[in-house]
Amino acid sequence: MSATSTGRLAMYNKRRRINIVALTLSMGAMSLGLIWLVWILFETITQGVGGLSWATFTQMTPPPNSDEGGLANAIFGSLMMVCLATVIGTPIGVLSGVYLAEYGQKTWLGNSVRFINDILLSAPSIVIGLFVYSLIVMRFRGFSGWAGVVALALIVIPVVIRTTENMLNLVPSALREAAYALGTPKWKVIMTVTLKAARAGVLTGVLLALARVSGETAPLLLTAFNNRFWSTDLTGPMANLPKVIFDFAMSPYENWRQLAWAAVFIITVGVLLLNIAARVLFKNKH
Repeated sequence: MSATSTGRLAMYNKRRRINIVALTLSMGAMSLGLIWLVWILFETITQGVGGLSWATFTQMTPPPNSDEGGLANAIFGSLMMVCLATVIGTPIGVLSGVYLAEYGQKTWLGNSVRFINDILLSAPSIVIGLFVYSLIVMRFRGFSGWAGVVALALIVIPVVIRTTENMLNLVPSALREAAYALGTPKWKVIMTVTLKAARAGVLTGVLLALARVSGETAPLLLTAFNNRFWSTDLTGPMANLPKVIFDFAMSPYENWRQLAWAAVFIITVGVLLLNIAARVLFKNKH
């Protein structure tokens, strides 16, 4: 065997050993992550299903040391605040994403908005909650559902902005140029060509933002707080599942702990369904 062949064989063996080590480490890291994920899901299902009953969805959160009660007010409060936050944050996020992708790619304003949006994306949710607390709760001297809506909307907006901008940037420039060649104004090109081509991706971003804010606890601790009774008044404290979980999970009462697990299961299933819907829409896009 020649020296050249020996050198190539040695290099091949070295690369093969490195590849085996890298694959082993990758599989080990994946297995470690899956173990914790499966463990969390197992505990959520086994503990959460046991706390589900008809009363869970029809009765209010119970007082301490009570054998009855449910999560009806908390489920309704969470749905109301999350839906309103999405309704408020989605148009702002989509319009901002359109500006960044179509008008502000190389402008100082676009770069500034993009930089601020990246900061908001990585900002801890409790910081946003504290900001809304000082802006609304302290000024109006009371917790309120509207404060919770504003805090959640501030979490929705950067997610929708980033997704909308990325999806619009994936639209081929040839589509825009063909529309411009026919004399179509830019605003109409955006409405009928680029947004239409990216609609599934934009909707995916909205669903992912909705899934993210569904389980946020820190902003609601400082804004909406909680309410043990059924309430549709957003100007006062409003019950919500994350706050109920926070309170009930650490209580010494067995009924409260069961309801906390039931609330965890409801949020987990809701977020799972939203992520599945987002995956299906994103798949259909291609």
